[in-house]
Amino acid sequence: MPKTAAPATLKLITGRSPGRDSGGRKVEAGPAFKRLPPKPPTWLSREAAAEWKRVIPELSRLDLVKEQDRAALAAYCEAWATFVSATRVVQEEGLVINARQGKLAHPCVAIARSAGREMRSWAAHFGLTPSTEQALARSGGDDGDEANPFAGSS
Repeated sequence: MPKTAAPATLKLITGRSPGRDSGGRKVEAGPAFKRLPPKPPTWLSREAAAEWKRVIPELSRLDLVKEQDRAALAAYCEAWATFVSATRVVQEEGLVINARQGKLAHPCVAIARSAGREMRSWAAHFGLTPSTEQALARSGGDDGDEANPFAGSS
């Protein structure tokens, strides 16, 4: 499966020089959407709404979200809520259940695993994965070309 393209803003944040991505390629700005954070859907579960409130401030600060991202953010937040819910059930009831066929893995183990994969997939679109966090941290300082070992060697 091909790698999903990152938003232009995320490419620029992780880039090594102004207007360029980490590979030195020019980053096209893309459409000029208004970068206003979306309002959360009213139907979000409590846990999903809490996750929304946790991630939106930073995504907004970095200009990574717009009103049109509402559905994708809702999907990410609900995947998180499902992951949390399934994990809590497994913590309370254990990894294994007794069934007619004998001992089986608790169904919530598979639910948590599936929700975790979905959550990581959506999180990658918004730069919320640990690897993206590290890339943002490395580019957080304004070192310019000093951080680029290839700068000046055209």
